[in-house]
Parts: sequence; C-alpha cells; structure tokens
Amino acid sequence: MTLTPRETEHYDQVGDGTVRCRVCPRTCVVPEGERGVCGVRENRDGRLYLTSYGRAVSTSIDPIEKKPLFHVAPGADVLSVATKGCNLQCDFCQNYRIAIEYEDVPEHERPPAELAGRIEVGDADGLAYTYTEPTIFMEYALDTMRASPDDALQVFVSNGYMRPETVDTLAPHLDAINVDIKGDREFYREHAGVSDPEPIFETVERFAEKDVHVEVTNLVIPGENDDETSLRERMAWIAEDVGTETPVHVSRFHPDYKLTDVAPTPIETIERAVEIATEAGLEYVYSGNVPGHESESTYCPGCGRLLIERKGFAVRSIDLEDGACPQCGREIPIVGSPHGPSDGRRRRAF
Repeated sequence: MTLTPRETEHYDQVGDGTVRCRVCPRTCVVPEGERGVCGVRENRDGRLYLTSYGRAVSTSIDPIEKKPLFHVAPGADVLSVATKGCNLQCDFCQNYRIAIEYEDVPEHERPPAELAGRIEVGDADGLAYTYTEPTIFMEYALDTMRASPDDALQVFVSNGYMRPETVDTLAPHLDAINVDIKGDREFYREHAGVSDPEPIFETVERFAEKDVHVEVTNLVIPGENDDETSLRERMAWIAEDVGTETPVHVSRFHPDYKLTDVAPTPIETIERAVEIATEAGLEYVYSGNVPGHESESTYCPGCGRLLIERKGFAVRSIDLEDGACPQCGREIPIVGSPHGPSDGRRRRAF
C-alpha cells in the first residue's frame, strides 16, 4: 500500500492558484508548487495537501508521564506518533532532526487504521501525537482518533501555536493536551521565530474552556527566560486564567541544536521556579528532567499526603480512593483511571 498526500479542508483560495493555510496563526500564503513554513503542507495545482499524511517518522510506546502528562491515567502507556516538520523554529529544539532539519529522515507508512489497530490489540492505552508539532499533521491525527476504540486515550503534546478554529476542530476528540509555554514575547521572537505569541496563550485558555484537560510545560533556560519577574507573570497567568488546578511542569534545559553555548539549568533554579509557581497559587507543580526529585510526585494540596510517587517517568505508587485523597477526602483532578505503578511493559517501537 502506498499512501498519497491528503487534501486538507483548512485552506482558502486567494487567486492565481495561490492558497492560504488556516491551520496555524502564520496563515501561510502558498504559491503553486511551494510549501508553508511547516514544510508538510504543499500547494499542488491550487489545492493544499498534507504531504506527511500517514507517514510517521516516529512510532514508539512510551509512558504517558514522558509527555509529560501527570494527571492523565497515571501509569498508562501511549503510542507516540510524529511526522516531520514544525510551525516554529526553536533554536533549542531537542527534536530538530525531525522537526526542522528533516530532509534525510526516513518516513514509514503508518495508516490511521494501523495505528488504531495497535490500541485495539492492547499494545497501548491510547495515542499521543508528539515529538514534532501535531497541529501541522492534524488531519492524520484526527483520522487516527476516529479509527481508534472509543475508550482510547487521545492526547496532544503541542507548542499551542494554532488558530481558534483548529482548537474547535480538535477539542471534541482530545482527552488532554500539554502545551509548552516557552517565555515572553521577546523570547518567542528571538528563539522561536514568532513575533506574536498571544495565540498560544489563547489556545491554552480555549482548550480549558472546552473541558479538555490541560497541562502546561515551561522549559527554563538560564539567562533567557529564568528571571523571576517573567516566571511570576507566566505562573500568575496560568493560575488566574487557566486555573489553580492546572498541572505545571517546570523543566530543566539541556544544550541542544543551536543553543549549545548555554549551560544546563541549575537544579536550584528549577526548585525556585517551583516555589514561584506554588506562591502564585498553583496546586500541582512538578520539576522536569530532574529524575528522583521529590517534586516529581503528586501531593494532596489539602493535607500534603503523598498520593502518586514518581521517579523519572516511572510511577512507583498510587494512593487514591475514588479519585480523592484517602486522608482528607480532597478530590484530585485526574483524567482517566490510574493504571498503577509502571512495570516497563510494551516499551517498543514498530
């Protein structure tokens, strides 16, 4: 079976065979034979096609904690799917070989029915569209969601750079999304190739309003987005506009791609960022890329009891009674049923 590019519904004709893409805020105007910034949406004879449809560059089974999603079916496994391309150009990208510099990256034909079939036979508990920006291959993701069992988890790991109409299209099919909030306007302009990040913040708020479970990641880069004023502003926005129960992951940076002259984030900086987020009123704040740190685990905001113990991506124990703290009865926001401690099963690609 040879898959062919799929025409997308998300574009407008603008004359002379040129089209305008409507998936992300770039709204690329694409002449015939050209592609948008993402590299996978191509104008062919005045029609816009997703050239990466059914062509995955990565399909592996991961713990859902790796996404990171800590309040979605703890201990579950998800089939992680990525195609090449991205609509941002982050100079610190950890996946740049498939997101930005992907010309020689091999693609594998993985039709939606094949991916969904992996869930049907029990190889994983759901699907995660991740590693590159899933917004740019949303038609592929949506067809996979529709082909999947009704009880399969469906999650996005996203930069959030999408249009409101895209959020509206995706929301009915998603259980959860983790959005990476990278910094302020100046940071996005200097490091991600985006002059106005406001649509990203609107995406987070819009998904939350549509009752899609939202978690937020903030990668903290020394000297770039780690000043306390900026951190306080981001954490206050999450608490006030998204909700104090929103899980927030404060992740440690390690040098990669074009930003190799910056040292890894000191653990003390991560610990201070966790404190700032907690001071802002956020109730579930986690450190990322600091394996074994106590702030990887979930504690009851009411009484402080350890509820979900983690080390790295592994769940060590879960202490909940009907979704609540067994000590004080505080309800803990968890999407889906906990799957128990991770046992290392099903961790393979195909």
